[in-house]
Amino acid sequence: MKSRDSLTVTATELKQNFGKYMSLVEQQGEVVITKNGKKTARLTPYVTNLEQYFLVKEQALDYRYGGKKVTYEEFMEIYEKSDLRMEYINGEIVLLASPSISHQEILGRLYLTFHGYLRGHECRVFLAPFDVHFHKKDFDEPDVMQPDLLVVCDLEGNVTEKDRYMGTPTLVVEILSNSTRSKDMIDKLRTYMLSGVKEYWIVDPRQSVVIIYSLESFEIESYKTYELGSMATSQFFKGLELGVTELFADLV
Repeated sequence: MKSRDSLTVTATELKQNFGKYMSLVEQQGEVVITKNGKKTARLTPYVTNLEQYFLVKEQALDYRYGGKKVTYEEFMEIYEKSDLRMEYINGEIVLLASPSISHQEILGRLYLTFHGYLRGHECRVFLAPFDVHFHKKDFDEPDVMQPDLLVVCDLEGNVTEKDRYMGTPTLVVEILSNSTRSKDMIDKLRTYMLSGVKEYWIVDPRQSVVIIYSLESFEIESYKTYELGSMATSQFFKGLELGVTELFADLV
């Protein structure tokens, strides 16, 4: 968002041409009203809290480039007042784009596999958008993320009065896209590892592979890449597996 020069008009002119100046507000950003030669008021576009946040961030170079972080409290305040999907990773807000058709097709196939496996099991499977507050070992503030799919085994005692989950998932799945590839493979792997997640699946439609990380004691215990023709197999949930070829077959 760039600042624009304001336009000054008299109160009489505004009254006579109100509609015109409302349109100019949208185009120029601000109209200043004068009365008897003195500035008395101004019309400005409506700006949401989130837009104001990014406007301030753009205009203050020391904020944008000086390494200053957004606090967890600031993120939650912005998040609660916004309709946008967003995550909070390493102290920064990350806006989430709408998923593609192929992403949703893969997610649906994953959900059916996990839901079928967990039928009658105490653990539950959930789909994004589903906020999870990941409390990383030796970090004061949590990351807040929305895994594409997650398996929760600690619902009891970890659901707030507002029906919000505040525990740690046992297993999480992320489906890579061009815009999320680096974060999913580096930042999120680190967050999940340091938060006590037991298993992390990375589904890569571009390479047609599934990578499964086994996590233990806040470290990567092992990982394995499953290619077309193989069965991606969970190390934590015995008997949970899916065909990689079937997962990526006939995508749009």
